[in-house]
Amino acid sequence: MEAKTPEEKLKALQEFLSKVPKHKGTENLVHWVRRRIAQLRREVELRKIKTRSLRGGGGKSIYVEKEGDVQLTVVGPPSSGKTALLRCLTNARVEPDEVPFSDVEPVPGMFIQDEVYFQLVKTPSITLDNYDSDLNIVTATLTRNADGVILVLDASCTSPDPVRQLKRIQEIMKAHGVYLTKPKCLVKIEKRQLPGIQVVGKLINASPEDVKKLLIDYGIQGAVIYIDGEATLEDIEEAIFREYVYRPSIVILNKVDLVDSEYLKYVIDEFKTEAPNVPLIPASLTYCKIDRTLLAEIILRTLDLIRVYTKEPGSNTYSPKPFVLKRGSTVGDLAKRIHSYLYEHFKYAKVWKKSTYPQGFKRVGINYQLEDGDIVEIHA
Repeated sequence: MEAKTPEEKLKALQEFLSKVPKHKGTENLVHWVRRRIAQLRREVELRKIKTRSLRGGGGKSIYVEKEGDVQLTVVGPPSSGKTALLRCLTNARVEPDEVPFSDVEPVPGMFIQDEVYFQLVKTPSITLDNYDSDLNIVTATLTRNADGVILVLDASCTSPDPVRQLKRIQEIMKAHGVYLTKPKCLVKIEKRQLPGIQVVGKLINASPEDVKKLLIDYGIQGAVIYIDGEATLEDIEEAIFREYVYRPSIVILNKVDLVDSEYLKYVIDEFKTEAPNVPLIPASLTYCKIDRTLLAEIILRTLDLIRVYTKEPGSNTYSPKPFVLKRGSTVGDLAKRIHSYLYEHFKYAKVWKKSTYPQGFKRVGINYQLEDGDIVEIHA
């Protein structure tokens, strides 16, 4: 918990493994610690690569700074169509890997639709049969730092078939601390300097006192535990050792032109059964046959984002470039994004619906909750 760098975490876990009792009750914990030690060793090596890159030592960078409104990693097995997707949607100069798994460097490109900027980051091809490969660690690290994931799967591949490809990728990402479907709960433990344990969220079959005792047993005297969903005491304990994040995912089922309609229907029905909450878009990326508008709408909906347009007082038109905000954002949140002055000196705002503009505005306060397509004029 106190270790900050991968090197410090590696040393702490090696010491922990040497002292933890080995018996049936600790089997899962020991298994996880060994896996995490292997991951950290690779992370240390990858950090060295990044350092050499920043110093001009010829290494390749594995980090991509966020640009645009949304960042999504493009993840998939070799030859699934990741490169073709960037070629179809962006101006990125990207070529397929001549040899599968040969390149660890991510490639960014900007997909622009209706003035919303989606940064797509092509990741190294994921290794389906080796969960702890270096390439999988790079891909999981990039995905952890992104807002969401586009999974490109090959409809023509039968071993494994697209549904099994999806399940395998979900398992790999979970092993590296990234959920691609919303879990029953996410627990975040934020340590504090001052003593005292606070629980924010819902517990199942446990009380805040049980949580307090658990954390004190682990030497944690001050912390806030944030629960998204419903958590058991076991979930809290697991969060002490593992840091999970949730990154919403979308599947692009590529190469649908290479399979017959009956098999394609079977695959789509399988997806609806096995992954009902993961949006699916059929495509033929070799010929750039993908619905750009549909993809943009699904990304925004899946990531729970809205588009809000702004209008200056006295102007007859609104800006064509929207602000992209989390659903549930208020006029105050928008004012902060534009400029702190507008928030600090806020008086009122006028809000129109894009579908009815310029008719029918309403005058609202700073806590008014915005909806997709709203046009806002702030007065300060």
